[in-house]
Amino acid sequence: MLHYAVVFFVIALIAAVLGFGGLAAGAAEIAKLLFVVFLVMAIASFIINLIKGR
Repeated sequence: MLHYAVVFFVIALIAAVLGFGGLAAGAAEIAKLLFVVFLVMAIASFIINLIKGR
């Protein structure tokens, strides 16, 4: 999940440099969404592992 967020962030940077504002904004939004999903899943995983005691 984090890999895809980084990929979309790089796409957004390249699109912004080349002047494609709409594409860059869309890719940046997707990257932010994927990063938030990654954070939620990572925190949930840490909490579950703490509860199980592993």
